[in-house]
Amino acid sequence: MWAKGDGTGATFDSSGGFCLPNGAVRSPDAAWVKQSRLAMLSAEQREKFLLLCPDFLIKLRSPSDHLGKLQEKMQEYLDNGAQLAWLIDPDQKKVYVYRPVLPIEELESPASIHGNSVLPGFVLDLEEIW
Repeated sequence: MWAKGDGTGATFDSSGGFCLPNGAVRSPDAAWVKQSRLAMLSAEQREKFLLLCPDFLIKLRSPSDHLGKLQEKMQEYLDNGAQLAWLIDPDQKKVYVYRPVLPIEELESPASIHGNSVLPGFVLDLEEIW
């Protein structure tokens, strides 16, 4: 709903895929890409996995996921151009916030999380996830 109202980017769910600049193919649980970056792709390129890294992404940790492996993937997204990434661990009620150049921020049981400068006005309510 936020993305439709904002209009500056497009959202993708877990069936959307991205071919990162390093060659890795990834499908985060949720992602957002600025319209200006999407506009640089041809119509044909937009029909396939996108040849870019999302500006923002969310990954939900499932019980079978190894935390260390997920953290490596989150760092990979940053290394390939992501501006903001959230790793949400529902079982531990933690959110790991990834931003370029900044240390990883670990939040304990936050009620919500804000998109700040990357997604101004976007707030994710975490109460239903916990």
